[in-house]
Amino acid sequence: MTEDINLVSKVLVLESDPACFEKIKAFCDANNLVGLKVQPENAMAVLRSNIDLGGILLSENYNGRSQGGILMAHHIHAIRSELPIFLRRETCDNLDDIAECDRNSISAAYTIDNVVKLESVISEYIFSLSYPNVLVRGIAEITQAALSSQFKGLTVNVAAPYIVRDRLIYGEIFTLIPIEGSWCRGYMMLQTEELALMELVKADHTHMTAAEGFDFRNLNGVLGEITNLVWGSFKNRYLSDDLTKSNHLSQVPIIINNLHRYISFGSNNPQLCFKYTVSDMDSGKGGMLDIYQKFVFNLNWSPEDFTENLTSVQDLMESGELELF
Repeated sequence: MTEDINLVSKVLVLESDPACFEKIKAFCDANNLVGLKVQPENAMAVLRSNIDLGGILLSENYNGRSQGGILMAHHIHAIRSELPIFLRRETCDNLDDIAECDRNSISAAYTIDNVVKLESVISEYIFSLSYPNVLVRGIAEITQAALSSQFKGLTVNVAAPYIVRDRLIYGEIFTLIPIEGSWCRGYMMLQTEELALMELVKADHTHMTAAEGFDFRNLNGVLGEITNLVWGSFKNRYLSDDLTKSNHLSQVPIIINNLHRYISFGSNNPQLCFKYTVSDMDSGKGGMLDIYQKFVFNLNWSPEDFTENLTSVQDLMESGELELF
């Protein structure tokens, strides 16, 4: 039996009242949220960085200023408009008395005594898509196998899978490949840093020569090969040939803004993310390369129709590919 996989999501907690910390932390722990704190003077720098987030928990009087949270919500919305903002208010758990121009930046309101109200809101805005356990576990397995086949003498670890709402691009090398079947239509992405990958090539941890690592085209090819391996395994395991013949011809533009390291697939669907760390455990160097894998099912998502194609020994014997000795 497949064990349940608790997908998590990171939320930035912008809170000025220490008396609320304990209840907010307890709420996060109970609802698969990883709360991250930051000092007010560093908040905008963090938001402009490459940290993947699922949402923001923001106090109305942030940084000790009356309406400081409203002003902060405007700033956040300007640079990370895809992130839902949940505003902690002092006396009421709605937005009725807030001006409409301010309300547009905020997804929901709550009070610390009624923080449980956020449970349904979190489900709606962050965990809005249901991912079958067997699919999540299988993605990690086939991707680890693909990475292990391409990096010699290194260990591949995967962190707990998580959900993000933002659209950030990590690193300089980025691959994108369509994923299409009767139960899903979207894209898989792999993202990593060029310099870290170059160092692995130069250290003879890949199937290329060290000299080839100085050409960025070869580095692109490493991530491209990994992408093909993962896609092929995903297709064989989850998308049978008869199901991939889709009659859906609709598409939406994919928008990429390199300056802001931003990509949009034309939908508000969250992304399913995995972080893999390739490391040399024997040398004690620890993490050497981080690879982020993201799935966005922006065109179709019907997990109730999901099936896994696991070929049995009996199937192989009946087809003649396998016989008893």
